[in-house]
Amino acid sequence: YFLLIRPQQKKAKEHEAMMKTIRTGDKVITSGGVMGTVVGIKEKSVSIRSADTKLEILKSAVTQIIERSGESSS
Repeated sequence: YFLLIRPQQKKAKEHEAMMKTIRTGDKVITSGGVMGTVVGIKEKSVSIRSADTKLEILKSAVTQIIERSGESSS
């Protein structure tokens, strides 16, 4: 239990907390490797702009926030 299930639950909780704090202007990476800036947030999806393209993706596809709006992550 502690080796298999618990780490997955912890990661799921961290991802859920990250999704609650996402806001417009954040730079994100998706599970497909697309990097973009959040331009809109809906209940289950996020709109991101990558280069000249606007994409609407599921919130679950966002794997990492690399930079918060207005501040650097480094």
